[in-house]
Amino acid sequence: MSNDVIVAGVGMTNFVKPSVSPMYDSMGADAARMALKDAGLPYEKFQQVYVGYVYGDSTSGQKALYKLGTTGIPIINVNNNCSTGSTSLFLARQAVMAGIVDCALAVGFEQMSPGPLRQSFPDRIDPLAKFLDVVNAKFEGAEKVPMALRLFGGVGFEYQEKYGAKAETFAKVRTKAALHARHNERAIFRSPLTIEDVLAGPKLFLNLTRLQCCPPTCGAAAAVICSEKFAKKHGLREDVVIAGQAMVTDFASSFNGSMIKAAGSDMTAAAAAQVYQFAGFGAEDIDVVELHDCFTTNEVITYEALGLCPEGGAEKFIWDSDNTYGGRVVTNPSGGLLSKGHPLGATGLAQCYELVSQLRGQSGRRQVDNAQIALAHNMGLGGACVVTAYKKN
Repeated sequence: MSNDVIVAGVGMTNFVKPSVSPMYDSMGADAARMALKDAGLPYEKFQQVYVGYVYGDSTSGQKALYKLGTTGIPIINVNNNCSTGSTSLFLARQAVMAGIVDCALAVGFEQMSPGPLRQSFPDRIDPLAKFLDVVNAKFEGAEKVPMALRLFGGVGFEYQEKYGAKAETFAKVRTKAALHARHNERAIFRSPLTIEDVLAGPKLFLNLTRLQCCPPTCGAAAAVICSEKFAKKHGLREDVVIAGQAMVTDFASSFNGSMIKAAGSDMTAAAAAQVYQFAGFGAEDIDVVELHDCFTTNEVITYEALGLCPEGGAEKFIWDSDNTYGGRVVTNPSGGLLSKGHPLGATGLAQCYELVSQLRGQSGRRQVDNAQIALAHNMGLGGACVVTAYKKN
Protein backbone atom coordinates (compact mmCIF):
# COMPACT_ATOMS: atom_id res chain seq x y z
CA MET A 1 0.00 0.00 0.00
CA SER A 2 1.08 3.61 -0.62
CA ASN A 3 1.26 6.39 1.94
CA ASP A 4 -1.63 8.24 0.27
CA VAL A 5 -4.18 9.60 2.71
CA ILE A 6 -7.74 9.20 1.50
CA VAL A 7 -10.61 11.65 1.99
CA ALA A 8 -13.36 9.04 2.18
CA GLY A 9 -16.25 11.29 3.18
CA VAL A 10 -17.19 14.94 3.58
CA GLY A 11 -20.10 16.83 5.07
CA MET A 12 -21.15 20.45 5.44
CA THR A 13 -24.14 22.32 6.84
CA ASN A 14 -25.65 25.43 5.28
CA PHE A 15 -23.84 28.57 6.41
CA VAL A 16 -26.24 31.04 8.05
CA LYS A 17 -26.42 34.35 9.90
CA PRO A 18 -25.90 34.26 13.68
CA SER A 19 -29.51 35.35 14.22
CA VAL A 20 -30.87 32.11 12.76
CA SER A 21 -28.10 29.67 13.67
CA PRO A 22 -28.65 26.39 15.50
CA MET A 23 -26.46 25.71 18.53
CA TYR A 24 -22.83 24.74 17.88
CA ASP A 25 -23.27 21.16 19.10
CA SER A 26 -26.13 20.49 16.68
CA MET A 27 -24.21 21.96 13.73
CA GLY A 28 -21.07 20.00 14.56
CA ALA A 29 -22.94 16.75 14.99
CA ASP A 30 -24.90 17.29 11.76
CA ALA A 31 -21.76 17.91 9.69
CA ALA A 32 -20.09 14.83 11.20
CA ARG A 33 -23.14 12.67 10.45
CA MET A 34 -23.13 13.88 6.84
CA ALA A 35 -19.46 12.97 6.46
CA LEU A 36 -20.02 9.53 7.99
CA LYS A 37 -22.99 8.93 5.71
CA ASP A 38 -21.00 10.07 2.69
CA ALA A 39 -18.23 7.63 3.61
CA GLY A 40 -20.60 4.83 4.58
CA LEU A 41 -18.83 4.33 7.90
CA PRO A 42 -20.21 4.10 11.47
CA TYR A 43 -18.79 6.31 14.20
CA GLU A 44 -17.53 3.24 16.08
CA LYS A 45 -14.83 2.71 13.42
CA PHE A 46 -13.05 5.99 14.17
CA GLN A 47 -9.92 5.98 16.30
CA GLN A 48 -9.40 9.73 16.81
CA VAL A 49 -11.42 12.92 16.32
CA TYR A 50 -10.06 16.46 15.92
CA VAL A 51 -12.65 19.19 16.51
CA GLY A 52 -11.94 22.83 15.64
CA TYR A 53 -13.67 25.96 16.91
CA VAL A 54 -12.51 29.42 17.99
CA TYR A 55 -15.34 30.86 20.10
CA GLY A 56 -16.47 28.36 22.69
CA ASP A 57 -15.76 26.73 26.00
CA SER A 58 -13.30 23.91 26.49
CA THR A 59 -14.47 20.42 25.42
CA SER A 60 -17.16 21.80 23.11
CA GLY A 61 -15.94 19.09 20.74
CA GLN A 62 -17.05 16.39 23.14
CA LYS A 63 -20.44 18.06 23.54
CA ALA A 64 -20.99 17.91 19.78
CA LEU A 65 -19.51 14.48 19.06
CA TYR A 66 -21.15 12.68 21.99
CA LYS A 67 -24.33 13.02 19.95
CA LEU A 68 -22.81 10.41 17.62
CA GLY A 69 -21.70 8.07 20.39
CA THR A 70 -19.59 7.74 23.52
CA THR A 71 -16.93 5.29 22.41
CA GLY A 72 -14.02 6.41 24.58
CA ILE A 73 -11.82 7.52 21.67
CA PRO A 74 -9.59 10.62 21.90
CA ILE A 75 -11.41 13.85 20.99
CA ILE A 76 -8.90 16.68 20.60
CA ASN A 77 -10.19 20.27 20.66
CA VAL A 78 -8.32 22.63 18.30
CA ASN A 79 -8.08 26.44 18.12
CA ASN A 80 -5.79 28.12 15.57
CA ASN A 81 -7.77 31.26 14.75
CA CYS A 82 -9.18 31.34 11.21
CA SER A 83 -7.08 28.33 10.14
CA THR A 84 -8.68 26.14 12.82
CA GLY A 85 -10.63 23.87 10.46
CA SER A 86 -7.62 23.11 8.30
CA THR A 87 -5.51 22.59 11.42
CA SER A 88 -7.94 19.86 12.51
CA LEU A 89 -7.56 18.34 9.06
CA PHE A 90 -3.76 18.68 9.26
CA LEU A 91 -3.68 16.76 12.55
CA ALA A 92 -6.02 14.03 11.30
CA ARG A 93 -3.98 13.53 8.15
CA GLN A 94 -0.73 13.54 10.13
CA ALA A 95 -2.02 10.82 12.48
CA VAL A 96 -3.11 8.63 9.56
CA MET A 97 0.02 9.23 7.51
CA ALA A 98 2.25 8.40 10.47
CA GLY A 99 0.40 5.12 11.00
CA ILE A 100 -0.79 6.11 14.48
CA VAL A 101 -4.40 5.50 13.43
CA ASP A 102 -6.08 4.09 10.33
CA CYS A 103 -9.11 6.37 10.38
CA ALA A 104 -9.70 9.81 11.90
CA LEU A 105 -12.49 12.37 11.77
CA ALA A 106 -11.88 16.11 11.41
CA VAL A 107 -14.76 18.42 12.37
CA GLY A 108 -15.01 22.20 12.50
CA PHE A 109 -17.83 24.44 13.64
CA GLU A 110 -18.47 28.01 14.76
CA GLN A 111 -21.39 29.74 16.43
CA MET A 112 -20.46 33.38 15.89
CA SER A 113 -21.87 36.65 17.18
CA PRO A 114 -22.98 39.51 14.92
CA GLY A 115 -20.50 42.25 14.05
CA PRO A 116 -16.74 42.40 13.50
CA LEU A 117 -14.26 40.10 15.25
CA ARG A 118 -13.23 41.38 18.65
CA GLN A 119 -10.93 40.35 21.47
CA SER A 120 -12.67 37.84 23.74
CA PHE A 121 -10.54 38.47 26.83
CA PRO A 122 -9.70 42.18 27.19
CA ASP A 123 -8.18 41.58 30.65
CA ARG A 124 -5.03 39.96 29.17
CA ILE A 125 -2.41 40.44 26.46
CA ASP A 126 -3.82 40.29 22.92
CA PRO A 127 -1.96 37.60 20.92
CA LEU A 128 -2.31 39.82 17.85
CA ALA A 129 -0.78 42.88 19.53
CA LYS A 130 2.48 42.63 17.57
CA PHE A 131 0.58 42.49 14.27
CA LEU A 132 -1.58 45.45 15.24
CA ASP A 133 1.53 47.44 16.14
CA VAL A 134 2.52 47.25 12.45
CA VAL A 135 -0.70 48.84 11.21
CA ASN A 136 -1.02 51.28 14.11
CA ALA A 137 2.42 52.66 13.28
CA LYS A 138 1.40 53.28 9.66
CA PHE A 139 -2.05 54.85 9.95
CA GLU A 140 -3.12 57.55 12.39
CA GLY A 141 -6.20 56.59 14.38
CA ALA A 142 -6.02 52.92 13.28
CA GLU A 143 -6.26 51.73 16.89
CA LYS A 144 -9.92 52.80 16.92
CA VAL A 145 -10.79 50.40 14.06
CA PRO A 146 -11.74 46.72 14.65
CA MET A 147 -8.74 44.40 14.39
CA ALA A 148 -9.38 42.55 11.12
CA LEU A 149 -10.55 45.67 9.27
CA ARG A 150 -7.39 47.43 10.39
CA LEU A 151 -5.06 44.74 9.11
CA PHE A 152 -6.68 43.92 5.80
CA GLY A 153 -7.58 47.52 4.98
CA GLY A 154 -3.88 48.22 5.41
CA VAL A 155 -3.04 45.33 3.09
CA GLY A 156 -5.10 46.78 0.26
CA PHE A 157 -3.72 50.29 0.77
CA GLU A 158 -0.13 49.02 0.65
CA TYR A 159 -0.82 46.91 -2.44
CA GLN A 160 -2.32 49.87 -4.26
CA GLU A 161 0.63 52.08 -3.32
CA LYS A 162 3.14 49.44 -4.42
CA TYR A 163 1.55 48.31 -7.70
CA GLY A 164 -0.95 51.01 -8.61
CA ALA A 165 -3.94 48.66 -8.50
CA LYS A 166 -7.34 50.26 -9.07
CA ALA A 167 -10.11 50.17 -6.46
CA GLU A 168 -12.24 48.47 -9.12
CA THR A 169 -9.83 45.52 -9.14
CA PHE A 170 -10.66 44.62 -5.54
CA ALA A 171 -14.36 45.16 -6.22
CA LYS A 172 -14.17 42.78 -9.19
CA VAL A 173 -12.94 40.04 -6.82
CA ARG A 174 -16.16 40.54 -4.83
CA THR A 175 -18.40 40.39 -7.87
CA LYS A 176 -16.70 37.15 -8.92
CA ALA A 177 -17.44 35.66 -5.48
CA ALA A 178 -21.10 36.58 -5.83
CA LEU A 179 -21.24 35.13 -9.35
CA HIS A 180 -19.86 31.79 -8.13
CA ALA A 181 -22.05 31.63 -5.00
CA ARG A 182 -25.30 31.84 -6.93
CA HIS A 183 -25.02 28.10 -7.59
CA ASN A 184 -24.04 27.14 -4.03
CA GLU A 185 -27.10 26.30 -1.96
CA ARG A 186 -24.97 26.29 1.23
CA ALA A 187 -23.68 29.86 0.77
CA ILE A 188 -25.05 32.70 2.87
CA PHE A 189 -25.05 35.43 0.15
CA ARG A 190 -26.13 34.38 -3.35
CA SER A 191 -27.35 37.62 -4.94
CA PRO A 192 -25.39 39.13 -7.87
CA LEU A 193 -23.34 42.28 -7.35
CA THR A 194 -21.81 44.86 -9.67
CA ILE A 195 -18.53 46.69 -9.22
CA GLU A 196 -20.59 49.83 -8.59
CA ASP A 197 -22.51 48.06 -5.81
CA VAL A 198 -19.29 47.08 -4.08
CA LEU A 199 -17.66 50.50 -4.29
CA ALA A 200 -20.82 52.37 -3.27
CA GLY A 201 -20.85 50.80 0.18
CA PRO A 202 -19.50 52.62 3.22
CA LYS A 203 -15.73 52.64 3.62
CA LEU A 204 -14.84 50.89 6.87
CA PHE A 205 -11.10 51.58 6.86
CA LEU A 206 -9.02 53.26 4.16
CA ASN A 207 -10.38 51.97 0.81
CA LEU A 208 -12.06 48.83 2.20
CA THR A 209 -15.84 48.91 1.73
CA ARG A 210 -18.39 46.82 3.60
CA LEU A 211 -19.04 44.39 0.75
CA GLN A 212 -15.33 43.58 0.55
CA CYS A 213 -15.46 41.95 4.00
CA CYS A 214 -16.70 38.45 4.76
CA PRO A 215 -19.79 38.27 7.00
CA PRO A 216 -19.95 36.76 10.51
CA THR A 217 -21.37 33.31 9.85
CA CYS A 218 -22.32 30.11 11.65
CA GLY A 219 -21.88 26.61 10.26
CA ALA A 220 -19.97 23.34 10.38
CA ALA A 221 -18.08 20.93 8.12
CA ALA A 222 -16.33 17.58 8.51
CA ALA A 223 -14.09 15.10 6.69
CA VAL A 224 -13.34 11.39 7.07
CA ILE A 225 -9.60 10.73 6.71
CA CYS A 226 -8.18 7.22 6.38
CA SER A 227 -5.36 5.12 5.01
CA GLU A 228 -5.59 3.37 1.67
CA LYS A 229 -5.46 0.01 3.46
CA PHE A 230 -8.41 0.97 5.69
CA ALA A 231 -10.41 2.23 2.71
CA LYS A 232 -9.90 -1.01 0.81
CA LYS A 233 -10.75 -3.16 3.84
CA HIS A 234 -14.03 -1.35 4.45
CA GLY A 235 -15.00 -0.77 0.83
CA LEU A 236 -14.74 3.02 1.05
CA ARG A 237 -14.30 5.28 -1.94
CA GLU A 238 -10.67 6.11 -2.75
CA ASP A 239 -11.15 8.65 -5.52
CA VAL A 240 -9.70 11.69 -3.69
CA VAL A 241 -6.36 11.79 -1.88
CA ILE A 242 -4.47 14.49 -0.01
CA ALA A 243 -1.42 14.83 -2.25
CA GLY A 244 0.43 17.25 0.02
CA GLN A 245 -0.13 19.49 3.01
CA ALA A 246 1.89 22.01 4.99
CA MET A 247 1.38 24.32 7.95
CA VAL A 248 3.64 27.35 8.37
CA THR A 249 3.70 29.95 11.13
CA ASP A 250 5.14 33.47 11.04
CA PHE A 251 8.63 34.48 10.01
CA ALA A 252 10.44 37.58 11.26
CA SER A 253 9.30 39.26 8.02
CA SER A 254 5.72 39.36 9.36
CA PHE A 255 6.81 42.23 11.58
CA ASN A 256 9.14 44.19 9.30
CA GLY A 257 6.58 46.95 8.67
CA SER A 258 4.89 45.51 5.56
CA MET A 259 1.13 45.05 5.88
CA ILE A 260 1.17 42.39 3.14
CA LYS A 261 3.70 40.35 5.08
CA ALA A 262 1.90 40.94 8.39
CA ALA A 263 -1.19 39.40 6.75
CA GLY A 264 0.75 36.23 6.03
CA SER A 265 1.99 36.40 2.44
CA ASP A 266 5.35 34.87 3.36
CA MET A 267 3.64 32.08 5.31
CA THR A 268 1.44 31.33 2.31
CA ALA A 269 4.35 31.26 -0.12
CA ALA A 270 6.39 28.95 2.13
CA ALA A 271 3.49 26.55 2.75
CA ALA A 272 2.65 26.42 -0.96
CA ALA A 273 6.29 25.71 -1.88
CA GLN A 274 6.40 22.81 0.58
CA VAL A 275 3.18 21.36 -0.81
CA TYR A 276 4.28 21.65 -4.44
CA GLN A 277 7.58 19.95 -3.66
CA PHE A 278 5.93 17.09 -1.75
CA ALA A 279 3.11 16.60 -4.25
CA GLY A 280 5.35 16.77 -7.33
CA PHE A 281 3.38 19.43 -9.21
CA GLY A 282 3.25 23.21 -9.32
CA ALA A 283 0.80 26.08 -9.37
CA GLU A 284 0.50 25.75 -13.16
CA ASP A 285 -1.06 22.29 -12.72
CA ILE A 286 -3.90 23.34 -10.43
CA ASP A 287 -7.45 23.33 -11.80
CA VAL A 288 -9.41 24.73 -8.86
CA VAL A 289 -8.55 26.63 -5.68
CA GLU A 290 -10.41 27.48 -2.50
CA LEU A 291 -8.43 30.32 -0.91
CA HIS A 292 -8.88 32.44 2.18
CA ASP A 293 -10.72 35.52 0.89
CA CYS A 294 -11.75 36.93 4.28
CA PHE A 295 -11.37 40.30 2.54
CA THR A 296 -10.95 41.06 -1.16
CA THR A 297 -7.51 42.41 -0.34
CA ASN A 298 -6.38 39.03 0.98
CA GLU A 299 -7.55 37.22 -2.15
CA VAL A 300 -5.46 39.58 -4.29
CA ILE A 301 -2.21 39.03 -2.40
CA THR A 302 -2.87 35.29 -2.11
CA TYR A 303 -2.94 34.81 -5.91
CA GLU A 304 0.68 35.90 -5.94
CA ALA A 305 1.78 34.07 -2.80
CA LEU A 306 0.40 30.77 -4.15
CA GLY A 307 2.19 31.32 -7.45
CA LEU A 308 -1.01 31.54 -9.50
CA CYS A 309 0.36 34.74 -11.07
CA PRO A 310 3.62 36.72 -10.83
CA GLU A 311 4.31 39.21 -8.06
CA GLY A 312 2.47 42.40 -8.95
CA GLY A 313 0.48 40.49 -11.57
CA ALA A 314 -2.78 40.00 -9.67
CA GLU A 315 -4.55 42.94 -11.31
CA LYS A 316 -3.94 41.57 -14.82
CA PHE A 317 -4.86 38.07 -13.60
CA ILE A 318 -8.21 39.39 -12.36
CA TRP A 319 -9.11 41.53 -15.39
CA ASP A 320 -8.09 38.75 -17.78
CA SER A 321 -10.63 36.54 -15.91
CA ASP A 322 -7.93 33.99 -15.24
CA ASN A 323 -9.43 33.48 -11.76
CA THR A 324 -12.80 32.13 -12.92
CA TYR A 325 -14.49 29.69 -15.30
CA GLY A 326 -12.88 29.72 -18.72
CA GLY A 327 -9.67 31.18 -17.30
CA ARG A 328 -6.47 29.62 -16.06
CA VAL A 329 -7.73 28.41 -12.67
CA VAL A 330 -11.13 28.67 -10.98
CA THR A 331 -10.77 30.35 -7.60
CA ASN A 332 -13.41 29.93 -4.91
CA PRO A 333 -16.15 28.23 -6.94
CA SER A 334 -18.07 27.97 -3.66
CA GLY A 335 -18.28 31.77 -3.44
CA GLY A 336 -15.46 31.80 -0.93
CA LEU A 337 -15.60 33.39 2.48
CA LEU A 338 -16.95 36.61 0.96
CA SER A 339 -20.19 35.00 -0.26
CA LYS A 340 -20.28 31.52 1.28
CA GLY A 341 -19.42 32.85 4.74
CA HIS A 342 -16.64 32.35 7.27
CA PRO A 343 -17.52 30.41 10.43
CA LEU A 344 -13.94 30.37 11.65
CA GLY A 345 -13.62 26.80 12.88
CA ALA A 346 -15.45 25.36 9.88
CA THR A 347 -13.82 27.24 6.99
CA GLY A 348 -10.86 24.95 6.29
CA LEU A 349 -13.10 21.88 6.27
CA ALA A 350 -15.70 23.66 4.13
CA GLN A 351 -12.89 24.18 1.61
CA CYS A 352 -12.20 20.45 1.82
CA TYR A 353 -15.89 19.73 1.19
CA GLU A 354 -15.95 21.95 -1.90
CA LEU A 355 -12.75 20.61 -3.43
CA VAL A 356 -13.57 16.95 -2.81
CA SER A 357 -16.95 17.54 -4.43
CA GLN A 358 -15.24 19.21 -7.40
CA LEU A 359 -12.78 16.33 -7.87
CA ARG A 360 -15.64 13.84 -7.68
CA GLY A 361 -17.57 15.80 -10.32
CA GLN A 362 -20.47 16.40 -7.90
CA SER A 363 -20.64 20.20 -7.88
CA GLY A 364 -23.55 20.66 -10.24
CA ARG A 365 -23.77 24.02 -11.98
CA ARG A 366 -20.54 25.25 -10.36
CA GLN A 367 -18.55 22.20 -11.49
CA VAL A 368 -15.07 22.92 -12.85
CA ASP A 369 -14.58 20.93 -16.06
CA ASN A 370 -12.27 17.92 -15.72
CA ALA A 371 -10.95 18.96 -12.31
CA GLN A 372 -7.98 16.73 -11.42
CA ILE A 373 -5.88 18.76 -8.96
CA ALA A 374 -7.19 21.17 -6.30
CA LEU A 375 -5.58 23.45 -3.73
CA ALA A 376 -6.91 24.85 -0.44
CA HIS A 377 -5.43 27.85 1.39
CA ASN A 378 -6.60 28.64 4.94
CA MET A 379 -5.02 31.52 6.85
CA GLY A 380 -5.24 32.44 10.52
CA LEU A 381 -3.48 35.50 11.86
CA GLY A 382 -1.43 35.14 14.94
CA GLY A 383 -0.42 33.16 12.87
CA ALA A 384 -0.80 29.90 10.95
CA CYS A 385 -1.29 29.11 7.28
CA VAL A 386 -2.33 25.67 6.03
CA VAL A 387 -2.11 24.78 2.35
CA THR A 388 -3.55 21.45 1.21
CA ALA A 389 -3.34 19.80 -2.22
CA TYR A 390 -6.00 17.31 -3.28
CA LYS A 391 -5.74 15.00 -6.26
CA LYS A 392 -8.16 12.78 -8.11
CA ASN A 393 -6.97 9.22 -7.56
